[in-house]
Amino acid sequence: MDHTPPPFFNRGPAPLVRLAFFASLSLALLVLDARFRYTESLRGVIALAVYPLQTLATLPAALGERLSAYFASQAQLREENAELRARLLETSQAAQRYEAAHAEAGQLRRLIGAAERLPVKSTPAEILYNGRDPYSRKVVIDKGTRNGIRAGSPVVDASGVIGQVTRAHALAAEVTLLTDKDQAIPVQVVRNGLRAVAYGAGASGMLELRFMASNAEIQNGDRLVTSGIDGTYPPGIPVATVARIERDAAYAFARIVCQPAAGVERGRYVLVIENESRQAQPPEEAGAPADKRPVKVRKQRRRDGDAAQ
Repeated sequence: MDHTPPPFFNRGPAPLVRLAFFASLSLALLVLDARFRYTESLRGVIALAVYPLQTLATLPAALGERLSAYFASQAQLREENAELRARLLETSQAAQRYEAAHAEAGQLRRLIGAAERLPVKSTPAEILYNGRDPYSRKVVIDKGTRNGIRAGSPVVDASGVIGQVTRAHALAAEVTLLTDKDQAIPVQVVRNGLRAVAYGAGASGMLELRFMASNAEIQNGDRLVTSGIDGTYPPGIPVATVARIERDAAYAFARIVCQPAAGVERGRYVLVIENESRQAQPPEEAGAPADKRPVKVRKQRRRDGDAAQ
């Protein structure tokens, strides 16, 4: 059987001859290109012609890389944003703690200066919490009878009077603030020496000068200090400033509202003043021997008895 193709399909030389021809041509072109660089211009033309095809061929891979890079950058940005928010929160908390510490240090410095200015012994204390009774103005401090604190001791801060110790325990004490409705303190106007009594106004956080005549010589902005006549508060400690005066001819007394000078509703550290003052004795008894008058009586009786004899 004859396996040769018919003449219609028999075109050109045999495949082996063509292979040898093209291999020889390739080697010749390689040699010529390596030696004389004749095909550089042809290679540039071919590269320019096939560039669109290369771009289309690499487009899916480039799009995939860009999409993966986009999603990776989005995830990285989310992580960085979360980390930055956490750092910002930590920084803000640190800044708040720094501001609180700075304010506390300033308050302590002012308190130390106030303690040095006071003529009597004082004990620093820290306010622990407010009183549990919503209808009273009280705070609890961290010093008690073990530290020499006793009921009746005045309590001040760097600006003025805070209140008075009303109950003392071993490790804590209760302080009634000046603004409590049951608290009163004798005061004196710095400008003219006028004496009065300031009462707490309760929830308003203010003080009132009660039973002051409508024509009393007092005006807005007058500073009030302790008068010292009660034997409890040392004289000259700031108490309040007159904020508002209401005079009405129909009433015998004026309504005078004062703003406390001290941080009655704020602050953390206070000074408890040791109350060593004593009430002065009447002139007749002060410095007089206890048996002076009875001696005189006995002598008079003896004289009367001698006269009778």
